[in-house]
Amino acid sequence: MKEKDFYNVAVYLRLSRDDESDGSAESNSIRSQRDLIRSYIRKQDDMEIYDIYVDDGWSGANFDRPSFKRMMEDIEAGHVDCVIVKDLSRFGRDYIGAGRLIQKTFPAFSVRFIALNDNFDSLTANFNEKTLVLPVKNFVNDAYCSDISKKVRSHQQVKREKGDFIGAFAVYGYRKDPENINHLLVDEYAAGIVKKIFAWKIAGLSNLAIAEKLDGMGILSPMEYKKSRGEKFSTGFVTHVKAKWSAVAVKRILTNEMYMGMMVQGKNEKVSHKIKRSVEKPREEWVRVRNTHEAVVSSEDFETVQKLLAVDIRASAGKAGCHIFTGFLFCGDCGEPMIRRINRYKGTEKVYFICSARNKGLGCTRHSIPEEELKRLVLAGLQQQMALFLNKSRVLEQIGKMEIQFEEVAVFDKEIQRLRKEQEKFMSLRTGLYGDLKQGIITEEDFRDFRQIYETQYQATEDAIKQQENAIQNLFKSGVAAGANLEKMKSTLEITELNRDIVVTFVSRILVYEDKRVFLEFRAQDMFAKVLMLADFMEHRENAPVTEQGRKEVS
Repeated sequence: MKEKDFYNVAVYLRLSRDDESDGSAESNSIRSQRDLIRSYIRKQDDMEIYDIYVDDGWSGANFDRPSFKRMMEDIEAGHVDCVIVKDLSRFGRDYIGAGRLIQKTFPAFSVRFIALNDNFDSLTANFNEKTLVLPVKNFVNDAYCSDISKKVRSHQQVKREKGDFIGAFAVYGYRKDPENINHLLVDEYAAGIVKKIFAWKIAGLSNLAIAEKLDGMGILSPMEYKKSRGEKFSTGFVTHVKAKWSAVAVKRILTNEMYMGMMVQGKNEKVSHKIKRSVEKPREEWVRVRNTHEAVVSSEDFETVQKLLAVDIRASAGKAGCHIFTGFLFCGDCGEPMIRRINRYKGTEKVYFICSARNKGLGCTRHSIPEEELKRLVLAGLQQQMALFLNKSRVLEQIGKMEIQFEEVAVFDKEIQRLRKEQEKFMSLRTGLYGDLKQGIITEEDFRDFRQIYETQYQATEDAIKQQENAIQNLFKSGVAAGANLEKMKSTLEITELNRDIVVTFVSRILVYEDKRVFLEFRAQDMFAKVLMLADFMEHRENAPVTEQGRKEVS
């Protein structure tokens, strides 16, 4: 490169958040870099500052920086013929990119490059400095950036696993705690909208109908709401100057586990510290931590909505909501959803349900059942179940007043007893395998295969026992609030006509068989079973003989 009589200098300054976190913020500060370079230029007779380009808060892992791009535009336009930085790390930490710019791009535009603290000047640098020293220093800077990136990722993963919120913006319905930015507080207004969205979905509205309802009420979309609060929020989902509610936005809310009080993070990860693009991780790799913040919706309502989203619950033409049984009614034989049909003849209507598989010619039978008969059977089944539960639920109040050990109840639980016997059977079968192997009854390959099968079954039974024990513990901790609403149950006994709210509250699925038998799968079935078990336990306990110590003996 030939020396020029005069140079128009671009002063480039950069400081990233990583630099601030490694204890060198003072020495690398923008002011420190600017003062150092200005001091150098004042001593040069052939240099004058054309412009100062500052990227404050930008990583050196790549060159996708606003001020750097502006500097390159000025270089290509011929306004700048010299670039001065404090050191190579301020210029960039991308080994390949920095080398290409310094050794290829700048010489092509006759641009002189100076890194003061590295004592590098492209005008005077010899062959060894250009081909050996410079690449090594760039490589070290690149390695430093990679190391910092790994440390940051590791630190973020630890915080995620602790349940600390590390996002830039709180999810709609929450706000960051001003005293602890890693903790979320409920935003009462937005949380109220979220509750309405879940309630409308349960009531039978489609996602699009909910979005239109929100827009019609003049409720700001999540993006516009954040903007109204002064947050510099941006998203890739914008389609209008003013973002409106959409079916997609509603679905994102309805499927977000955060509203149950569960912290869900780590959904995406960057391809590399040099590339901004992120890829979505599989759901099983997301980090989930329970009870990190106050729930906006109950887990029961959330699960109900997920089931409704899995089926078609579109409203009929001209109606705001869907039918009472939509999303709950299935063929008991093939498992396909039942569909509603209306026969009109001479001014009369006959409404009935049939299997959708039969309607599509897929081999199942018709399973036809009149709507009124179905309503009568479902209502009778609900009233019968609720009457039984209410008669037994008084034991929950008694348990709160008595000293009863959890272990005492667990031993009485018939389901746990059954599962324990299954465990013993699998253990016995696994133990007997060795004897069969010694006697030559089975081969070594059979021995390994059967042992694995029995161990898997044993562990599955152990997990089932833990679920049963958790169901009892929940009742001990929360009483009836563990999943049932007594007031709604009482009202169920009093009603003479079925409605969707009742169905959604208590029913998981309704199965219809060819002979018009109707089977109800209830929500919180474990809770129902445990309440009945506890009632039997209390009755047994009250009738048990008294020991010498004055305590009732329960076996």
